[in-house]
Amino acid sequence: MSEQPNRWLRVGDDGTARCWWGSGPDPLYVEYHDHEWGMPVTDDRRLFEKLCLEGFQSGLSWITILRKRENFRSAFAGFEIEAVARFGTADVERLVTDAGIVRHRGKIESVINNARRALDLIDERGSLAAHVWSFEGPSTSRPAHQDPPIPSTSAASVAMSKDLKRRGWTFVGPTTVYAFMQAMGLTNDHLEGCSARDRCGAARSALRPPR
Repeated sequence: MSEQPNRWLRVGDDGTARCWWGSGPDPLYVEYHDHEWGMPVTDDRRLFEKLCLEGFQSGLSWITILRKRENFRSAFAGFEIEAVARFGTADVERLVTDAGIVRHRGKIESVINNARRALDLIDERGSLAAHVWSFEGPSTSRPAHQDPPIPSTSAASVAMSKDLKRRGWTFVGPTTVYAFMQAMGLTNDHLEGCSARDRCGAARSALRPPR
């Protein structure tokens, strides 16, 4: 039996094999795929930022958010959790007129609410990282020709979503949470044969998750 073609794996002009979504013409997306997506993160600020940005991404493409990421960072005080938790009504009104971000009132208010909930969680667990890494999922092992090659949810993302919602977080559905887990290295969903898969796996193997 002949081997099926790797229809979801693409080799770029630089000779590098990448997951199909990270191999397009936009260098920003290629950089994100190669050096960020799937690399394990334990920094609370970065974890909070990604959860917020994934919430903003709901209903949109990730490249839209990625292109606006620096604008989001400027608008939300670098996603410093304590600073965002102090935002009030005036900040919401300022942000809904900021053309550099996604001007969705509900999502803006969600970021402020979630910052306050994150502080509660940090008081309880010591760090946001300690909590989210307790939901660490297994790395997938999907041949690039499998269809579809990457899932949109997992048992771990469903569990984390339910937990965060119980704690009062918003815009943290299972699909949003799974995208967060993929990006922050809680699972390694780079396809077999992708140049970034082994790098992410090695970084994860060397990591001692916060507890």
